[in-house]
Amino acid sequence: MSTSLVSISSLSPGGDLSSYINTVNAHPVLTADEERELAFRFYDEGDLDAARELIMSHLRFVVYLARTYRGYGLPEADIIQEGNVGLMKAVKRFDPNVGVRLVSFAVHWIRAEIHEFIIRNWRIVKIATTKAQRKLFFKLRERKKDVGWLTQSETQDIARDLGVRPVDVTHMEGRLSSTDLAFDVSDDDEDDGANWVPAHSLVDDSPTVLEVIEEKEWADHRQQQLYKAIQTLDERSRVILSSRWLSESKSTLHELAAQFGVSAERIRQIENSAMDQIKEQLVAV
Repeated sequence: MSTSLVSISSLSPGGDLSSYINTVNAHPVLTADEERELAFRFYDEGDLDAARELIMSHLRFVVYLARTYRGYGLPEADIIQEGNVGLMKAVKRFDPNVGVRLVSFAVHWIRAEIHEFIIRNWRIVKIATTKAQRKLFFKLRERKKDVGWLTQSETQDIARDLGVRPVDVTHMEGRLSSTDLAFDVSDDDEDDGANWVPAHSLVDDSPTVLEVIEEKEWADHRQQQLYKAIQTLDERSRVILSSRWLSESKSTLHELAAQFGVSAERIRQIENSAMDQIKEQLVAV
């Protein structure tokens, strides 16, 4: 798949960013099954229409991620467009056999393209020409949103985390606090930065916006599966389970025993059996 599959111009927000965001948000989010089917169609058969649908359904996630880079003084539309390039690269390389959602895989490619774009356009001469300097650049940019100059202890902590010298942290902090001319990454960059891949992108232990969204979608999916599983139970088991776990005012075993004319122990047995049936169905999903 090349960038001609979904042309760069068609993925550019252009001058009307609000209209673009409304358009991509209106595109339906794929379920896990829909995504898997499309991914296999492209992976196994080279179906470009399937790849196009995967891209279009994930453009909203690029927007969410791009908005976390607003503090760099670069046009949001340009950052989104670069993120879209990363998304297209991710779809090209996505292997549905691995068993992860596309958004979890694509976030690294999207970030890599955005980071490279920021580094290329940041207005400080030779601000970051190696992988270590790039990591340090973004780390300090994040830290300096909340604090002024770093203390000696903070400088040492950052240096230790990134495997650089404290003096490197101090020098980079000075560059970030200056204003200089724009730069371009050199073609003879010692770390081959022109071929930067997701493995070189920043490591951030905090959940990304995409990860939060994916987690919510997965929780919603599991809840839907839970209710479907409950519907397969017999009526008595369904009432007992709902009364015990799903109602705002939960019933006791003795209350349900009186309702069905059996012992409290029998209610417990029915409840445990129903729970086991549901677990089996959820594991199979």
